[in-house]
Amino acid sequence: MEWLAANAGTMVNGLALGAVLFIVAIGLSLVFGTMDVLNLAHGSIALIGAYVGVAVLGGGASSALSFAAVLIAAMIGLLAGVLLAVLTSSITDHLRQAMLTLGVSMIVADLLIMVFGADVKSVPAPPALSGTVEFLGAPLPTYRLVMILVGLVIGVALWLVLEKTKVGAIVRATVADRAMVEAIGVRTRLVLAAVFGGGAALAAVGGLIAAPMLTAQPGNDNLILLYALVIVVIGGLGSFKGAAVGALLVGQVQTVGVTLLSGYASFLMFAVMALVLLIKPAGLLPVKHAGAGGH
Repeated sequence: MEWLAANAGTMVNGLALGAVLFIVAIGLSLVFGTMDVLNLAHGSIALIGAYVGVAVLGGGASSALSFAAVLIAAMIGLLAGVLLAVLTSSITDHLRQAMLTLGVSMIVADLLIMVFGADVKSVPAPPALSGTVEFLGAPLPTYRLVMILVGLVIGVALWLVLEKTKVGAIVRATVADRAMVEAIGVRTRLVLAAVFGGGAALAAVGGLIAAPMLTAQPGNDNLILLYALVIVVIGGLGSFKGAAVGALLVGQVQTVGVTLLSGYASFLMFAVMALVLLIKPAGLLPVKHAGAGGH
């Protein structure tokens, strides 16, 4: 109990990091699972979301401005995702997909430096969420708790859409047998573009929400992409539940690990991934037909 009280803040930080990484990683996982596209520009889209926070909230945060920033980030992410869907629509080779999206990522990174500079930009949390809440005698940042709640809400909403609605049924059917779905009159290219756009919108929103914690700076796009890729590999390609479990693991390993084993913190995440792959090469919760959609 004493250890829990002493480390409650660190564990909450891990849950908060895991929550926003889940928002980013599930978009990457859905795109790969539905479109079989390896999108290495995903981290750049998340960084765009963080810089939206800089542009909109840099002069002072408020509830109205924070809501506007979320909408702007989501729209930019959606448009970027649709554009990437068009660019990759005729490419089936994963190496070429990786090279194309990596090139897009590098262009975006340079453009962001040109616009915002290369220094670290802080993004304020809304004033109403800037305080602390006491838990087990330890003060916990309110915004970190809200990050956890937002991640949970988005996760449940996505699960309901994918599992309980007609839209979700069409997406799942497109993954399993695209030719059959096309035969019944569904325009699968629009479905795939919508999934890509939705996944990119999640990345941008996740980057915005994480910005008060991770800041906005060049290089964070690669860091976030690395986190997302590790989460997807740990959880299983295309797996919704796997992405959630992987994000929670990575969040705790990165925060608790830094506290307990700071000298080895940079290796812990990869050690966990290697251990998971040794035990379950397909990931903790793999899904059948991940990436079966093809082009």
